[in-house]
Amino acid sequence: MAELHRLPLHHYGYQQNHPINTHFQRQNEHSTSKILAVLTLFPIGGVFFLLSGLILTGTLIGLTIATPVFVIFSPIIVPAMLIIALAVTGFLTSGAFGITAISSLGYIVNYFRRKSGGGSVQDQLDYAKRRAQDTAGYVGMKVKDVGHRTQEAARA
Repeated sequence: MAELHRLPLHHYGYQQNHPINTHFQRQNEHSTSKILAVLTLFPIGGVFFLLSGLILTGTLIGLTIATPVFVIFSPIIVPAMLIIALAVTGFLTSGAFGITAISSLGYIVNYFRRKSGGGSVQDQLDYAKRRAQDTAGYVGMKVKDVGHRTQEAARA
């Protein structure tokens, strides 16, 4: 019978670093890291879950004890809280009005200083208009000068 010739594996395109092999190796590495993560995070999550349960239990016990105290003293506590809230609101409102008054007075003082120092508003507008005209004239003169130089350079 005819003998079958066996070719090496690399002849068929199968190599040691084949993508399937590296995929399984990576998946194995990832599964190891996932197992370690679960083993470390599970106890931590359990401890936090236990603490949250204890805090909830303490809160319910405290509320159970404090409710009769709030009911007995509510004729005192409610008006006291209302008075404290109104006092805080009054202080904050007076502070806001004081800051507004100071800034308004400062604006008025600066307005009169500018008005007395620079003349009337019309004088200030005339001054600004003259400055703009002077600047435009200067720029126009420079452009004209550069144009003449360019023409002279082109002729030479």
